[in-house]
Amino acid sequence: MIYLDNAATSWPKPPGVAEAMVGALTRAGGNPGRAGHRLSLASGHIMYDCREALAEFFGAPDPLGVIFTQNATHALNLALHGLLRPGARVVCTSMEHNGVMRPLRALERTGVEVAVVRCGADGVLPVDALAAAVTPGTALVVVNHASNVTGTIAPVAEAAEVARRAGALLLVDAAQSAGTLEIDMGRMGIDLLAFAGHKGLLGPSGTGGLVLGASVDPGRLAPLMQGGTGSRSEQEVQPEDLPDKFESGTPNFVGIAGLGAGLAYVRERGVAAIRAHEMKLAERLREGLLRLAGRAPGVTVFGPADPALRVGAVSFTVDGLSVSDIGFALDEEFGVLTRVGLHCAPAAHRTIGTLPGGTVRLAPGPFTTAAEVDAAVDAIAAVVGRLR
Repeated sequence: MIYLDNAATSWPKPPGVAEAMVGALTRAGGNPGRAGHRLSLASGHIMYDCREALAEFFGAPDPLGVIFTQNATHALNLALHGLLRPGARVVCTSMEHNGVMRPLRALERTGVEVAVVRCGADGVLPVDALAAAVTPGTALVVVNHASNVTGTIAPVAEAAEVARRAGALLLVDAAQSAGTLEIDMGRMGIDLLAFAGHKGLLGPSGTGGLVLGASVDPGRLAPLMQGGTGSRSEQEVQPEDLPDKFESGTPNFVGIAGLGAGLAYVRERGVAAIRAHEMKLAERLREGLLRLAGRAPGVTVFGPADPALRVGAVSFTVDGLSVSDIGFALDEEFGVLTRVGLHCAPAAHRTIGTLPGGTVRLAPGPFTTAAEVDAAVDAIAAVVGRLR
């Protein structure tokens, strides 16, 4: 089996992830923050250690401003629904995932003004067009740091400067970039960062978070949910303390233990080394697909040609062939696991011209090998040749 669906979720995980999760159940196991006994305290330490490591990793000012969520979508919803009120203006790009677009369209129905800046056919965000759209009084700018369709990297620092000039906050969707690209919130001017734990950070499903920058007033951010926090229990109103304001109910401390172990692996190996490995393989994939396009007209590879402008996801189509048929044949006949269709990002596919059919996406990860990439390219050539 050749796994090339790391943009959806990373696999395999580092061995320490499963070990940390088992250890959390066997050596901790109490409800964090809900009691004073040793097992509860042990669980609480697991959560705080991970919170502290994430704050350092992302260049965030305060570990308590790392809000744990179920995934990046949950984090994005917390930021969007928590900040935007009727009459507010928000600007996003045409490469956004439905984790951004669906909550924005829901908020639009309540009176929030949504402006979408169209990106180029390669997914590149034109900063001048963004600057023209971010008018004074804009409350929020949302940018997808790296596209899950084309891999295109957005110019986050430039977007932050545009937002700052207009007095707006910048929310960055880092689902595809956390663990793969260097992120320093302070240096890059990011006010809010939504991340997934199960992709580039190599943690388990059901983990993610929203990280608050120094310029964000938590008092302006409404929680998505209210309830028990283990703190201020004498009050029947939600506490304002961080992170409790946004973390009602028993947390997924077992998953967070796994996330901490995944993050530890990323930090030990190094983000730069992981990116270099993934981009070497992504370039190998692109070159193989482009060679195939030379032999079999109708094969189109999407995204920027410059590897500096991309992460590892590579998308392609073949004229006259269904992406579903290609993906099914790759899995059934060759054991090559890909992702086909719209990737929950119809806006991005509209931008690059692949709506409604979508693309076949291949996404190598930290544990993918060059031999696997070569075998995948050979399998694609065989499938395309047979299906045609």
